[in-house]
Amino acid sequence: MTAAPPILDHFAPLAANYDVILSDVWGVVHNGVTAHPEACAALAKFRQGGGRVVLITNAPRPGNAVIKQIDNFGVPRGAYDDIVSSGDVTRGVIQSRRGQTVNHVGPPRDKPIFEGLHVAFAPLESADYVVCSGLDNDERETAEDYRPRLEIMLKRKLFMVCGNPDVVVERGDILIPCAGAIADLYAAMGGEVLYAGKPYAPIYEGALAKASKSAAKSRVLAIGDSVRTDLKGANAFGVDCLFLVAGIHAEELSGHGAPDPAALHGIFAAAGAQPKAVMTKLAW
Repeated sequence: MTAAPPILDHFAPLAANYDVILSDVWGVVHNGVTAHPEACAALAKFRQGGGRVVLITNAPRPGNAVIKQIDNFGVPRGAYDDIVSSGDVTRGVIQSRRGQTVNHVGPPRDKPIFEGLHVAFAPLESADYVVCSGLDNDERETAEDYRPRLEIMLKRKLFMVCGNPDVVVERGDILIPCAGAIADLYAAMGGEVLYAGKPYAPIYEGALAKASKSAAKSRVLAIGDSVRTDLKGANAFGVDCLFLVAGIHAEELSGHGAPDPAALHGIFAAAGAQPKAVMTKLAW
């Protein structure tokens, strides 16, 4: 049996083993409403010691738009060196399909993903492919509300780019569905989906290139709160992961208090992935 990962109260002892941090954003440095001060301070402390921090997020918007958003949440610029978003990866896919028409599934706030790309939009009945960035109303809808649209897409064999592979994220004290939930349903129906962010390699490659071209993967640590995206993504990319339990898995892992070792073992065994260490919340 694989040894259980240590449960840490402080990040400092682990931090000494790494030169680069690839940190999740939503669930680590903020909760969708306000910044987590201790987490931001820990990342800033790591940078002060000579480390590099690149935020890596499944937000379906360009990185510069995400920076403006987290500025408003109170995340200090001193907590990170750079940012890579799934929106950046999605834009690359859109550019590679220049001349094709797009149907956008998602709210108006995600429109910056198309800015400057000279994209022609079309209804599902005639579009060449689909970009899904989220739900129109993520506080009232679920992925099932999109099944009629997905049936049209499946009939036409439309390719979908999922601009946010997260299934759910925190918004304050509640969990809200994301584009990944719609994409997963479409894939289960037999549709073709490209997931632009974590846990897939392109977003990690982009983040590591921004952090340090010479960094060995053994000196890179990914931090996140999602088994599906952060833990599996880090394992697949070949870097260590610090897993935070006071995020989207909090209820099942007792993450708002002391983590439940048995629950941790179960969720990691089911995922077939193991973190380097576990913390409730990131704190130096």
